[in-house]
Amino acid sequence: MQPIIPISKVNIMLLQILTLLGALGMFLFGMNMMSSGLQKAAGDRLRRLLSSITSNRFRGVLTGLIITSIIQSSSATTVMVVGFVNAGLLTLLQAIGVIMGANIGTTMTAWIISLLGFKADISVLAVPLMALGFILSMMKSEKRKNVGEFVIGFALLFIGLAFMKSSVPDLESTPEVLSFIRGWGNYGFGSVLLFVLLGTVLTLILQSSSATVALTMIMLTLGWMPFEHAAAMVLGENIGTTITANLAAAVGNTSAKRAALAHTVFNVFGVIWALILFHPFVEFIGSIIASMGLPNPAHIETEVASGDNQTALLYGISMLHTVFNVITTLILVWFCPQIAKLVSAIIKMPKSTEEPEVFRLKYIEGGPVSTAELSIKQALKEVVNFGRISQKGLDYALKAVNSKTGDEFDTYRNKLVKYEEISDRIEREIATYLHKIPTADISTGTSEQIRTIYRISSELESLGDSGERIGNIIVRRNLHNKTFNEEELKNINNMFEKVDNAYDIMIANLSLAAEGKPIDLIAAQNAEVQINQMRNDLRDEEMYKMEGKGDFLTSVYYLDLISELERMGDYIINVSQALK
Repeated sequence: MQPIIPISKVNIMLLQILTLLGALGMFLFGMNMMSSGLQKAAGDRLRRLLSSITSNRFRGVLTGLIITSIIQSSSATTVMVVGFVNAGLLTLLQAIGVIMGANIGTTMTAWIISLLGFKADISVLAVPLMALGFILSMMKSEKRKNVGEFVIGFALLFIGLAFMKSSVPDLESTPEVLSFIRGWGNYGFGSVLLFVLLGTVLTLILQSSSATVALTMIMLTLGWMPFEHAAAMVLGENIGTTITANLAAAVGNTSAKRAALAHTVFNVFGVIWALILFHPFVEFIGSIIASMGLPNPAHIETEVASGDNQTALLYGISMLHTVFNVITTLILVWFCPQIAKLVSAIIKMPKSTEEPEVFRLKYIEGGPVSTAELSIKQALKEVVNFGRISQKGLDYALKAVNSKTGDEFDTYRNKLVKYEEISDRIEREIATYLHKIPTADISTGTSEQIRTIYRISSELESLGDSGERIGNIIVRRNLHNKTFNEEELKNINNMFEKVDNAYDIMIANLSLAAEGKPIDLIAAQNAEVQINQMRNDLRDEEMYKMEGKGDFLTSVYYLDLISELERMGDYIINVSQALK
């Protein structure tokens, strides 16, 4: 007869597992909140820091290290970098350096957990910290609100960690299960590979190497595994963390995919050399910890650890995580160009089968980056590109008006129809991008910027509509077999020239706004005044002709065309005014 496990014991274990999952969720939520608060508080500074990166790979490494140490998330940094590469704000070579630095910066989380999460009971202060965070979050100052969000996230992180430590099932009371888990270590070097795989899979599931490292530390101090197997898990976690960047790049352009692959290449190479030298590497880490006056973690028996043994094990994991990434960076930083060539050879630039006029998004195709503040820069870059596309449509409108034959006109009219469709699509995709920005990340200033971009996109789309309407005016004129005389064509071309000048000023203002610089609203207003004045002069002149013996229908189409060009001037000045 099979032994029956008491229902109460099953219920207790089930409760422990559910509590562990809840604690893990709280840990991840707290980390995300803490990271988000810091990113919002330092959004502009981070943006300027990334913008200052040059082709100097060492400066890139330092930048990645600093940013990740601040926001405590290598995933956020790498996703941000992938987004910036997708937007054309960073080159692939620059991105590789930043990613290397991010891998070093993320090891700071393990040290924080080692120093505070286990040695000091931060959870005791968690509730008072949450009270402080709540008070700060209720203040009007956006900066204080962001700091409050960080404080609450910090408190939740350590509350989650405390629950994780207390809710992990006690395997000492179930020696069969403990024996089964420890049995995974009976396959020699195969066990090392098994734990590398386990670390990779856990990180793939949790989407956070910090959470997996925390779990590894807990299991290690509870005696579930020896130090070398915990070390193998940490190596696997470095591979698993690359999935986040690759997921972000999946919808991005070729450059973004290459940047994400470079992250994977870095970590896979690191794991390969660490596995080749695994035992000497583990002993080296152990000797570093031993030199600090603590027991060598590689020689500690597999049992529930406390006191100096626990400290040695925690410091050992943190040290291994840091040294692993530092050594990998010191090796590969000299080979950034070669890594760039490798990922470029693997992910080739797709052959374009489309006409040059079929425009796609250039800067926001990969979706929003880690925060609203950083996403806005990409959106503004896309709006500048939208403005340039719109101006090309004006050129086709001019060519349509001056067409000498029906076939020539049909060619340019079809271009105008296409450009109107392109404008509709770009406006829609920009709106979709802005809608994806989490509302929790939006400050008052950022919210205003988003409304501005919505408005600008709408005005630029209206310019596309105007181009198509100009084509339709010429269609109606041709149906009635009417033509513009030389003087009328000259006036129309002059009007087009003034609108084109207004376009130049608008695009210049959009570019200045994207760089965070003040715009030239006076120049935009002067251009609008010139367009309006010319419209009034030409209209009065034509109305006078219509009172005589002028061709009525030709005058109607002529005035319609002049009015449409003036309307385009209105849309253009609206863009600059929205940027004020």
